[in-house]
Amino acid sequence: MTADDRLIVALDVPNMLHGQELVDQIGDAVSFYKIGLGMLTGGGLALANELKQEYGKRIFLDMKLFDIGATVEAAVRGLAQFDLDFLTVHGDPHVVAAAKEGAAGSNLKILGVTVLTSLDRGDLDNCLIKDGAIPDLVVERAGKAFEAGADGVIASPQEAAMIRALPEAEGRLIVTPGVRPAGAALGDQKRVATPANAVADGVDHIVVGRPVWTAENPRAAAQAIVAEMNSAQAQQPNR
Repeated sequence: MTADDRLIVALDVPNMLHGQELVDQIGDAVSFYKIGLGMLTGGGLALANELKQEYGKRIFLDMKLFDIGATVEAAVRGLAQFDLDFLTVHGDPHVVAAAKEGAAGSNLKILGVTVLTSLDRGDLDNCLIKDGAIPDLVVERAGKAFEAGADGVIASPQEAAMIRALPEAEGRLIVTPGVRPAGAALGDQKRVATPANAVADGVDHIVVGRPVWTAENPRAAAQAIVAEMNSAQAQQPNR
């Protein structure tokens, strides 16, 4: 079968061995995997390299880098040597611009994080983030990230349609975590949508973790998500 690479499965498991077991269970039903900070000390980079080089999978390294420009640039330059596909940095313009410098000459796409999908307005208030509705802040940050050169942004599916409508979004990627199949538990996500709704709103890739790796049959769970992404509902823009 040919996997639908719009689905990115998050390998949010403790270590490389667990990640490898999950990939083996899913087999050819998934072609794109996310490896994040939680697995970094458990062999995450080694697994990313193995999945890319030995299995031919696409890899999204979710590091959410944030630091002064020179440090970000150096870190991204090092990571670009692994021939991975996506890398996240915080969507602040100076961070995005530095990351693009570090990725120069490689195929690594830099994705700017707008507002984490686990946060709501109360969380932003506690972090002293400026006033305003979250969707407005997300769209504003997305626009600034695009202006700084981001290849795409990370945002919740609830903001995807507004980001897609930005002139700066033409030819750029929208990647959304916070996607849950109908009936799935929300976990730590607060701004969510179904796979069909996310695709209908112009999302290029959805990231799904727990609903796949906690399923009794992870392969079947992934296939069900892909089926929903290709359903009639996903073909009709949400209004």
